[in-house]
Amino acid sequence: MKYSTFEELPVWNAAIAFALKVFELTEKLDFRGLGDTKNQLERASLSIPNNIAEGFERGTTIELINFLYIARGSAGESRSMLRMCEGLERFSNFRSEISNLIGMAVNIAKQLHGWIDSLKNSEIKGVKFLTNKERERFEKNKELTEFDKEMAEFKAKHEDWLKRRQSDPNAVL
Repeated sequence: MKYSTFEELPVWNAAIAFALKVFELTEKLDFRGLGDTKNQLERASLSIPNNIAEGFERGTTIELINFLYIARGSAGESRSMLRMCEGLERFSNFRSEISNLIGMAVNIAKQLHGWIDSLKNSEIKGVKFLTNKERERFEKNKELTEFDKEMAEFKAKHEDWLKRRQSDPNAVL
């Protein structure tokens, strides 16, 4: 599926939902007196969707991959900070909430990892480099791949038909 805006991306939406939940958690009074922990956790959680958005808007696959790695790093940073909070007695009433947030961060990191892997294996350099000639080449390759798939299916059906015919030459097939 192709996405025309970052707001359509499932991983961006998951990252926004995560950041909003983090902000809900950090509004609680228990975050007072922890120095910069509250602000750092908020910044790390917000860095995830922001880096996804920035990378998406850059126009090259290489830049997108770099920003997705930054977003993934921010998901790890958020998770690390949440693990620290999980271990503090002052957050014992919020352990379930913190555990859910950790799960969300893990899920986001997995989505980013999968996307990064697929981008690394892509021939597309990004929309900055996508000329009409390149579009035509990708369309032609797509058509040829589809044709090859149809031919492989036909061949498999034909071979199956031949096997059945050989096993019972008088059968009506």
